[in-house]
Amino acid sequence: MIHTTAIIHDNARLDEGVHIGPYCIIEEGVYIKKGTQLLGHTIIQTGTEIGEYCTIGPFASIGGPPQDITYKGEHTRLVIGNNNIIKEYVTINRGTVHGGGMTSVGNNNFIMAYAHIAHDCKVGNNVIMANCATLAGHVEVADYVVFAGLCAVHQFCRIGKHAFVSGITGVPKDVPPFMIAAGSRAKLYGLNIVGLERHGFSKEEISKLKKAYRLIFRSSLPLHTSIKVIQEELEGENIEELVSFIASSKRGICR
Repeated sequence: MIHTTAIIHDNARLDEGVHIGPYCIIEEGVYIKKGTQLLGHTIIQTGTEIGEYCTIGPFASIGGPPQDITYKGEHTRLVIGNNNIIKEYVTINRGTVHGGGMTSVGNNNFIMAYAHIAHDCKVGNNVIMANCATLAGHVEVADYVVFAGLCAVHQFCRIGKHAFVSGITGVPKDVPPFMIAAGSRAKLYGLNIVGLERHGFSKEEISKLKKAYRLIFRSSLPLHTSIKVIQEELEGENIEELVSFIASSKRGICR
C-alpha cells in the first residue's frame, strides 16, 4: 500500500492498512494508524500522530513547525484523531512549548482545501472548515462548529459548541455556543437554528436558547444581570453551557 515514489523515514510507524500515495514524504517519529490514506504529494512532518481511517489530500502539509518567532526547534507534537477528511493544500502546525507543546484535532472533522490550523489550537469533533478558513495560534474550537469560507479567527479566541461562523468573517473575540457570527469584525446574528435542528435539538431547547439570547444580547440589562436572570428563570444543559462559556471568557465575547 506504499507507492514506490514515497519517502518514509526508517523511524516512522505505519499500522496495517495505511495507504501512502505517490511522492508523499513521512518524516522521523511520525505515527499513522490503520486505514488512513495519503493521496499523494503530502508531507507529514516529525512529531505528528494521525488516527485511524483518515483521508489526507494532495499537497497537504501536516505537522509543520509552528509559525511562531519564539520557536527554537523544540520537540512538540500534532495529534489528529480518527475519521477526518483533510483536503488538498491544508496546513496544520504542531504546538509550541509555551502553548502546551501540542496542537490537537479530534474526530470526524471535514477540513476543506487551503484551510489552516495554527500552533497550539484545540479542535474538537465533527467540525467543518470550508475553503480557506483560518485559525490563528491557541484557538479552541468546540464540537459541531461550522466555519464558512475565507473566515479568520484571532489567536487565543474560543468558538463554542454548534456555533456557525459566516464566510469572510474576522473573529476578534470569543463566539458563544449555538450562535451565528458574521461580519468583518464578527457580530452575533441570533441562534444557529438550522444547525441546532439538524443535530436534533428540540423546539423546547431552542426556545430556551432564544430567550437566553434575547436577555443577554437584546435587552438593556447589564451582562451580569442578564446572566443572573437566565440562571434563575431557565435551566438545562445547554443553558449551563452558554452561561459557563460567557463567564469563563478571557478575551470577551462577540456581541
